[in-house]
Amino acid sequence: MTIDEKTLFSKAITAMNQAYAPYSNYSVGAALVTEDGSVYTGCNIENASYGLTNCAERTAIFKAVSEGYKQIKTIIIVNATSEMSKPCGACRQVMSEFMGPDSQVYLADKDNNFKEYTFKEILPLAFSDKDMDK
Repeated sequence: MTIDEKTLFSKAITAMNQAYAPYSNYSVGAALVTEDGSVYTGCNIENASYGLTNCAERTAIFKAVSEGYKQIKTIIIVNATSEMSKPCGACRQVMSEFMGPDSQVYLADKDNNFKEYTFKEILPLAFSDKDMDK
């Protein structure tokens, strides 16, 4: 199954509309495509104890992994502003576990303006267990 950017953007917007963001009022949605073409979405879910908040990217990734998928081919991240979404450091590190250096990352705004990057471009020096002596 191949999914185009417009369809993936639409799924990310739908996920964003489910965000629980009463503290920041900053809603984010993400949609990802696994190696076999399955699509998973996620939104940010805040908590009064801010450290327990989960970002949209990690929500989507955790849903995919919990269903048995470990290889992510593409992800799009969108927010409800006119600024491009940018994943936080924690999300980039989680993405590094399941995305290859050439995986596609689309950063988008609410108006479907987006920029395409490779994962390596958004995290060029990712920490990995492959870097450690075992």
